[in-house]
Amino acid sequence: MKSSSPTEQLVEDVAAVYFDVIGAASKRGVEVDDACERDDATEVVLRGRLSAALHRLNTDLPHDTVEEVVRILSRPPHPTLIQNNRWFHGLLTDGVEIEYRDTRSGETRGGRARVVDFDNSAANELLVVRQLTVVGASGKLCRPDLTVFLNGLPVAVIELKDPTDTQAALGTAIDQLARYMQTAPDLFVPNLLLSVSDGMLTRVGSITGGRSRFMPWRPLSDDGGGAPTLEALIRGLFEPDTLVDFLRTCVAFEEDERGEIVKRIAGYHQFRAVRKARARVLAHLKPPSGDGDGRGGVVWHTQGSGKSLTMLMLAGALIREPRLTNPTVVMITDRTDLDDQLYDTFADGRALLRQTPVQADSREQLRALLDRASGGVVFTTIQKFAETHGVVSDRANVVVMADEAHRSQYGFVEGGARWMREALPNATFVGFTGTPLERDDKNTAHVFGDYSDVYDIREAVEDGATRPLYYESRIITLTVDEEGARVAQEELEHLLSADRSGDAADDRIRVPMESLVGAKERMERLAAFVVDHWEKRRAAMEGKAMIVTMSRDIAARLYEAIRALRPGWHEANDERGAMKVVVTGTAGDSEPLRSHVRTKAARKRLAERFKAPDDDLRLVIVCDMWLTGFDCPPAHTMYLDKPLAGHNLMQAIARVNRVHGDKPGGLIVDLLGLTDELADALATYTQAGGTGVAVREVQDEAVPAMQEAFEKLRGFFHGCDYEQALDAAPADVLPVYLRTIDHVFGQDDGWTRLSTLVKELSAAFALAVPRPEAEALTPHLAFFQRVVAMIRKRLADESSAGAGHAHRRDIDAAVRQVIGGAVTADEVIDLFAAAGLPEARLDILSDEFLGRVAALDEKNLALETLRKLLNDQIRVTERTNLVQSRKLREALEDAMLLYTNKAITTAEMISRLIDLAKHLRDAQKHGEELGLSAEETAFYDALADNESAIEVMQSDALRLMARELTEMVKAMPRLDWTERESVRANLRRNVRRLLAKYGYPPDLAEGATQLVLRQAELSVSAD
Repeated sequence: MKSSSPTEQLVEDVAAVYFDVIGAASKRGVEVDDACERDDATEVVLRGRLSAALHRLNTDLPHDTVEEVVRILSRPPHPTLIQNNRWFHGLLTDGVEIEYRDTRSGETRGGRARVVDFDNSAANELLVVRQLTVVGASGKLCRPDLTVFLNGLPVAVIELKDPTDTQAALGTAIDQLARYMQTAPDLFVPNLLLSVSDGMLTRVGSITGGRSRFMPWRPLSDDGGGAPTLEALIRGLFEPDTLVDFLRTCVAFEEDERGEIVKRIAGYHQFRAVRKARARVLAHLKPPSGDGDGRGGVVWHTQGSGKSLTMLMLAGALIREPRLTNPTVVMITDRTDLDDQLYDTFADGRALLRQTPVQADSREQLRALLDRASGGVVFTTIQKFAETHGVVSDRANVVVMADEAHRSQYGFVEGGARWMREALPNATFVGFTGTPLERDDKNTAHVFGDYSDVYDIREAVEDGATRPLYYESRIITLTVDEEGARVAQEELEHLLSADRSGDAADDRIRVPMESLVGAKERMERLAAFVVDHWEKRRAAMEGKAMIVTMSRDIAARLYEAIRALRPGWHEANDERGAMKVVVTGTAGDSEPLRSHVRTKAARKRLAERFKAPDDDLRLVIVCDMWLTGFDCPPAHTMYLDKPLAGHNLMQAIARVNRVHGDKPGGLIVDLLGLTDELADALATYTQAGGTGVAVREVQDEAVPAMQEAFEKLRGFFHGCDYEQALDAAPADVLPVYLRTIDHVFGQDDGWTRLSTLVKELSAAFALAVPRPEAEALTPHLAFFQRVVAMIRKRLADESSAGAGHAHRRDIDAAVRQVIGGAVTADEVIDLFAAAGLPEARLDILSDEFLGRVAALDEKNLALETLRKLLNDQIRVTERTNLVQSRKLREALEDAMLLYTNKAITTAEMISRLIDLAKHLRDAQKHGEELGLSAEETAFYDALADNESAIEVMQSDALRLMARELTEMVKAMPRLDWTERESVRANLRRNVRRLLAKYGYPPDLAEGATQLVLRQAELSVSAD
């Protein structure tokens, strides 16, 4: 059973006010149940409201048909929550398929019953229920703070936290929602979104999203500038028009590589972009649909922020737009692999599109697909418009969406883009880009117009949509004579300038340059560097890495050089092996390149392996492939050994900025000397209006952050000489561990501070490794993390331990918890064993165990051990015996208050805790001596809580009353009667009759009645 703090209650009250402002009704769960809107607490649908809404939205349907729709919506057919959620979302957006007999004509008709009115949002009913209790199939209950009902269906659950409580983090609220989904999955079958908030900070996620996928929700009107407050969420997303728009256009389901369904919902920036771009398209439609110029604007959303999903959602929104009357949407890329990647996203989201997208395999098929009356989602590359086709379609309800619209390869002046506009003269063009348009790029603006929405690197990093990028120069040079060096520099500059301008480099220049970069001696040095660097990176952070080479031949030869150093990384079978080369080619290529040439299907399988966090494929060598439009969240390191500049450089480095677990950021290792090119690219970014630092220098930011975190820890351990343990085996330094942990608990809030500081140092270390500054800290960090693991294993509170397990799962896929030998928390030294306490503590309250704890030299550790064990025992008691646990809790809190205020010494505190432990032990035996069960004992203690009652009543009478109360509660119906006032009133009457029957003192009866009622509620909750 959950209790709310006064401040959390205030946040809930404020939320109710915001909902009232947008016209939503608000009720408490008790009010809903007292009005009998549910038969019992296992029901999650407010059937009366749902039935009324269905009748209101489907006036032509017979009553029996409407009631059948209610039954369909109340009975999910699938075995898993996510399957049912996908099924239900289809019913919400497209209606429920029905068949009924027309009472007037007698004919059988078919159609769909509307569940939500998307045309007139005022016709829908929005209700917010506070503290609604839901009982799951197992009998356990959950009570979300806010449950939002749309037409009687629970479409959102919001969990609130106290903004003044430093322990009430939003991550804890997300974990709480996950527990609710386990306890009462039916509540989440109709769910659109989940949210957590402390009033000032608000995050939104889906039922399949982990902690890292809950994103801030900022005001839609502020272009990302506003704070993600609870008000921004309620007034910006739950306003009726906005909510139904989000429901219909911004939800997609896809299946990952393992066949698991993933639900994607739009972040605020994606929803904002969809709404803005749709409005601009409608405003710029050409005649006869409108009087615009066909320039639908450019959406600049930085790489990694979900651009492909935004394109899918915009396409779905446009397809449903009545003014476009079943439009044709044409998706354009400039490369086949990008076409495939984007197509896969759209194919997964075909339910949102209401049709299956089609890829044009040839110019002839493209022409046939476009020469149609209406409809269709067509994918093609710009190259298929390489020559004039004449007018293919003069319809104005054709929308062309171009990915990476700034690219010169599109041929805006002479080429595919020009012929495309001539083939579709009345189409509206929308551009998407992950990098900004250059100032002098007049062609892109001429075709698409100005920006319609911008979401830049600063916003994405602040929101957690992407991770920050760090840069480090580690140039691998080749010893040549001065003349050779001069020529090589000229060739490199020529290549880079050609790349910036979009022109092809002169083959006479390129071949010598490749020969220089790919020289055998340099390949060997490069291989040695990568092996050493990557192994150290992986020791600190789990994940994947990419090496970008100048040519396919260099990629193949580098593979052989690395293989010579690490033969275990090689495997001929594509289903195994830690390293692969991903390039295109033909059977005519010479070895060693030919052995790396694969079919399109084989490359796709490698992509699946590389994206899977647990797959052994950790390192890929590429040339051109996978540098744009390729998402691999676990990738955190890129070795750049290819001359890139401008957009191409910005696109490439963004491969390692994706969100994954606790991954703190991505590292770009420059092996060729591209500092100036990166500076030029970043200048373009800021000139176009981007804000924030796009790429950070490792030595300027990550290393100082690591050193600062280390100094904080050194300060924390001032007076504790832990360093003698750094060079010795853990088994030889047990006393140092014990003294260190004793020091931790001697600090104010020591455990919380230590775990926070070590997490901070671990993340900074993972970014900086393997710089010398990081390597020097490795043994220190390893020690700190082992100390944290030892404490968490034995002494962390249940709440933090639960979070710790989830946290460790995240770390397994990102920052490693323990450096040096990859020691896991389960393998770390057992703190109790190190302290000489018994390993198997069957009776932690025995005199022998308590004596051993009291005898520990490390008094702070002894105190913390006792406090933790007592707290655990009291927590167990709280589930069964209200009076006993209250007395014990009060005694423990009183003692801790005296100790915190330094009114008693550590030794005196230990003595008090030992006395309390013995009292707890005696209390547990109390019921046995009375011949009562644990539940009967709880009621006996409730009746005997008042000393006057004990004086008046005989023990035998109290025992009889306790047994009768136990039977009375067991006979109660299995409803959530703790929140049903009518049932509570009935129980209250029966308790009063029982007290009167046995002659319980009348002046004490009311207090006893209330105490017994609370014990009864506790007994039912514990069942």
